[in-house]
Amino acid sequence: MKKISVLLAATALISVMATSAWSKTLVYCSEGSPEGFDPSLYTAGTTFDASSRTVYSRLVEFKHGGTEIEPGLADSWSVSADGTEYTFKLHPGVKFQTTEFFTPTRDLNADDIIFSFERQLKADNPWNKYVEGGSYEYAAGMGFPELIKSIEKVDDLTVKFTLNHPEAPFLADLAMDFASIVSKEYADKLAADGKMAQLNQQPLGTGPFTFVAYQPDAVIRYKANETYFKGKEKIDDLVFAITSDAAVRAQKLKAGECHLIPYPNAADVAELKKDENLTVLEQAGLNVSYLAYNTLIAPFDKAEVRKALNMAINKQAIVDAVFQGAAAVAKNPIPPTMWSYNDAVVDDKYDPDASKKMLADAGVKDLKMKIWAMPVSRPYMLNARRAAELMQADLAKVGVDAEIVTHEWAEYLKLSSDKNRDGAVILGWTGDNGDPDNFMDTLLGCDAVGGNNRAQWCNKEFDDLMTKAKQTADVAERTKAYEQAQLIFKKEAPWNTINHSLVFVPMSKKVSGFFMDPLGIHRFDGVDISE
Repeated sequence: MKKISVLLAATALISVMATSAWSKTLVYCSEGSPEGFDPSLYTAGTTFDASSRTVYSRLVEFKHGGTEIEPGLADSWSVSADGTEYTFKLHPGVKFQTTEFFTPTRDLNADDIIFSFERQLKADNPWNKYVEGGSYEYAAGMGFPELIKSIEKVDDLTVKFTLNHPEAPFLADLAMDFASIVSKEYADKLAADGKMAQLNQQPLGTGPFTFVAYQPDAVIRYKANETYFKGKEKIDDLVFAITSDAAVRAQKLKAGECHLIPYPNAADVAELKKDENLTVLEQAGLNVSYLAYNTLIAPFDKAEVRKALNMAINKQAIVDAVFQGAAAVAKNPIPPTMWSYNDAVVDDKYDPDASKKMLADAGVKDLKMKIWAMPVSRPYMLNARRAAELMQADLAKVGVDAEIVTHEWAEYLKLSSDKNRDGAVILGWTGDNGDPDNFMDTLLGCDAVGGNNRAQWCNKEFDDLMTKAKQTADVAERTKAYEQAQLIFKKEAPWNTINHSLVFVPMSKKVSGFFMDPLGIHRFDGVDISE
């Protein structure tokens, strides 16, 4: 990532805290660095917090603290009787942010909407692969290139999407981070100057905060967007102080060096709750963590081997050690709080003796494998290294030699998608739109192989059910399809489902207007801070 400023991290933060006498500054101790600032290229919540939910807006938005849709850049929309045409009326007079690196000359119009999506849909679009190693895997994994037949400009403030078939989650999908709207005018200028990669380094949108500067692995600075179409924010400056160590984040919060932190260590929560200067929010997470086998590589291409390995791992011990009990063992790829959850599914039981026998019956002996452990805390997995160590010890008891490996976060996400990846990867997911499709098809569908489908698992029966569920608006029919798909998933075992966690957000009592988000996003629009 190119440096946008030469500020030293410590100097930057001292400067930020010193300005509080004359401006409202909120410091968020984030858990990691963003992969970039174009949310359409990535899938990580760390990146979305730093880009889509600060700098950008979407046609429709999720209401604070829920998954209900409300107007965003579109004031209204209509849907054809057959469910294949969506027509959006844009809010008039929406301004793109003015920054040191670009001054817009026009308001948002339909051209920006079309550009923002077509770059993700068409392989021959010059913006389709403008960042080395970056790809629009989210749009591809959700089948958008096949789903969207055309996007038409009716007039400057009206745009029509025509779909090849009805898609029940489509409107909610448009509120997701990859559907953020970028400036075509800015993109055209970068292309003309031969600086296309700058779109991912110096973001410019219509959102509540304007990007100022980024020092990799240290600090990101934003200021309130003076021309935000929903009104200027109450805080003047927003700072992401990148702090990867959860214990250090907690120390900084208690010391007043930051006002809000994500993903505290489970062991620190009780102490943080005792601090009279802090509030600790909590809720059941719309999430799952898992160990994804690479089902394209022997012997993990056999379901009986995958199930045997599942039976070797004590998931309750992981929940107890990593989450101090603030999580539940998972058996399905969707959390129990989500509609269509199939409670009739029977989990792979912890049984080392049966695991040994299954491996022997499958002709597997002296198996060596890699376990990939995430280098960052996520709501669904607070300490992947510790979880991997417990898995390693369990697997050793059934004669499997497991090596723990890791990579820097952006590299981890990239390499773990590779179809030739060596090893089983610890990852997880927090729902992006409250729909089962966003877990099951996004993470396990055939279209997502080589992308979000880290198991590289393509099962036609499962995939057909996903298609059926998406193409009907009948919730009962959709529920039936998803329940059946969960049975297939459990039989085939492309993952070892680990846990669904509680999520905690500790913050200073000076902060008001912050809502926990079931989608795992940290949003600062509408937030205030008292001095």
